[in-house]
Amino acid sequence: MKNIIIYSLLFLPIGLFSQTVTVSEPMTLRNDAAYHVLGNLKGNLLILRDRVTEFEVQCFDKNLEKTWEKMLDLDKKKPEIVGVLPNQNDFTLIYRHRVKGDIQLKAHKYDPAANLTDSITVKDYGNLFYTPNLQIIRSEDKSKILVYYYEKQNEFNVLVFDTEKMELLWENTFVPDDVIYGRDFRQMLVDNSGTMHLILEKENKKFNLEEHRFVMISYGWKTSHNIRQYEVPMTEHLVYDSYFAYDNMNDRLVAGGLYSLENRGRAEGIFYLNLAPESPAAGTMTFHPFEDSFVATLLEKSKNKNKGVPEVSVPEVVLRRDGGILLIGELNKKFERRSGASSSYYGRGGPNITDFYYDDLFVFSIHPTGKIHWKDVMHKKQFSQDDDAIYSSYFLVKTPSALRVVFNDEIKYENTVSEYVIKGNGKLDRNAVMSTENQQLRLRFRDAVQIGSHSILVPSERRSRLKLVKVIFDRNI
Repeated sequence: MKNIIIYSLLFLPIGLFSQTVTVSEPMTLRNDAAYHVLGNLKGNLLILRDRVTEFEVQCFDKNLEKTWEKMLDLDKKKPEIVGVLPNQNDFTLIYRHRVKGDIQLKAHKYDPAANLTDSITVKDYGNLFYTPNLQIIRSEDKSKILVYYYEKQNEFNVLVFDTEKMELLWENTFVPDDVIYGRDFRQMLVDNSGTMHLILEKENKKFNLEEHRFVMISYGWKTSHNIRQYEVPMTEHLVYDSYFAYDNMNDRLVAGGLYSLENRGRAEGIFYLNLAPESPAAGTMTFHPFEDSFVATLLEKSKNKNKGVPEVSVPEVVLRRDGGILLIGELNKKFERRSGASSSYYGRGGPNITDFYYDDLFVFSIHPTGKIHWKDVMHKKQFSQDDDAIYSSYFLVKTPSALRVVFNDEIKYENTVSEYVIKGNGKLDRNAVMSTENQQLRLRFRDAVQIGSHSILVPSERRSRLKLVKVIFDRNI
């Protein structure tokens, strides 16, 4: 274990701040198919190692020294982990296996010492001739999970499970009219009550703009287990990208996204949606075109060349307590090319190389009325090759007084980690967090877990070695 105090100089207003960085000893990954960082469960910092035939929980203390490890006893018939769902006081392991040819979905609940406290067969899918691609969506309060898969391009098989009570709340199959999954599916949500919200998008085409709309299907406790379907017209705007969330505090379905008017190759503005599913006609939908100065700052180009923003996505929205949102956007692209090296094995031109670019971020703070509160740009440049961008993008830390956007400055072995601190009034500061020079670290911030109001646990993966890195941020920021 290494305990390092990193002092960083604030880049904007001059001042000295510090954070504590603790690094564990390295662990070999040669036999691991995957690992899951569970976080802080009553003072135990846990990770789950998935070795296909063996499943082991390892515990670390506050100094990231390993204190114990325990093998989990799952069913013998090739169990496959579908999801690992940690809470403050326990964690639930969702896995599937076959019993006499039938696919069964099971849930095991464990306490912070990795002792099995409850077990249930959630669903018997029967003797399917294929293994369904099960997807898990979790509610905001982490008490409910929605598990779904689709078949025949338009049939959604859905169940909702309560991980606190360890009971199946409901299951159903939905076959919406005239739906093709790859064309129309946008997102699946489950709220804290266990109600499903399925979002589809229809006719997102320039030549049929008047028919462009979102189709929402809700089902569960809030609908008295009846299907509620409604539509939201997009009023002749093409959707470039979107992100939906359920605001449980205000009991609203909200979304933030990017739109185009003519060219779907570039985003020309943002949109905001806020509605109550039981009365969608009374909802709020607003559109805001990008200002020339904003595009110039984001793309670092001349103001007189505003043709929109290409290659951008909305990775998440952050819910405001008043019912508004923070819409976060990120410039990113994936580029495949053929190596110039010649090889008789690969044929002409050699194997493909995939380049990943994850660049600047931007954030719009939007009132529940749809009015823009403030907006800003956060510059970063990240480039990597053939790594699925696992070291790129960012992690969002939510503290009582601010948001911290933490990221690798560059994707390389010797690197600086930086952050943007976002205050509620839109004030933005950029700080250096730490250096990985001579530390043998490659930090995967996309897989980080927040373990306290001002602390995170980040996996580092380098040359088949896993380290855990704990960062405690300055509470004065």
